[in-house]
Amino acid sequence: MSSQQTGQTMKPATAAKKLGVYLPATPADFQDGVVSRAELNELQANPPEWLRELRRTGPHPRPVVAAKLGVSIAGLARGGVTEALTTEQIEALKDERPEWLEKERATQAEVRKEATRIKNLRKEQDAERD
Repeated sequence: MSSQQTGQTMKPATAAKKLGVYLPATPADFQDGVVSRAELNELQANPPEWLRELRRTGPHPRPVVAAKLGVSIAGLARGGVTEALTTEQIEALKDERPEWLEKERATQAEVRKEATRIKNLRKEQDAERD
């Protein structure tokens, strides 16, 4: 067995996901190459202008859109949002407050409330056992 370590690399899609950006909106050289762990760390620590701009204005991937709207990814799909959205489009949806968005936000709030209730219940049960 060799003690020499090789640098861990990842596909551009994985790196884009970790960076929270929409892969098709990234530069071609990013999409066509592989990203090492060191490169990813550098991008996170010192993002270049293209990365800062993507994070600021989008288009954003669905998990980011969902988080910005306060809904689940499934809620986006139920609302008919299947594509990446820009920050401007997200803000327009927030301003318009369509019925589906209000419903999905309420659903998400209930899910979070239930998760908190279960977490607290488990803490109580663990405390009783100790």
